[in-house]
Amino acid sequence: GVVSSPLEVQAIKLICGSRFLTVTPGIRPQGTNQNDQKRITTPRDALNLGTDYMVIGRPITEAQRPRLALEEILKG
Repeated sequence: GVVSSPLEVQAIKLICGSRFLTVTPGIRPQGTNQNDQKRITTPRDALNLGTDYMVIGRPITEAQRPRLALEEILKG
C-alpha cells in the first residue's frame, strides 16, 4: 500500500490494481479548516475516489466536542 493524497487514489488503483491499499490524509469535512493541507477532499469524496483508509485528525482532535465531530463525519 501507499500513503497518498485522496486526489491520486484513482490513478494509483489504475496502475497498481484495486487491491493495492491507499491511506489518505488531508480528509476534511465540509466547512472545516484546511490548515496546512493543500490537497484535500471531504470524507464522502474520498470514499467516492476509492480510498481504503482515511486519516481525519485535527477536525476531530481540535473539535470542542470530538465525539460529536466524529459522529457527524460518520453520518456524512
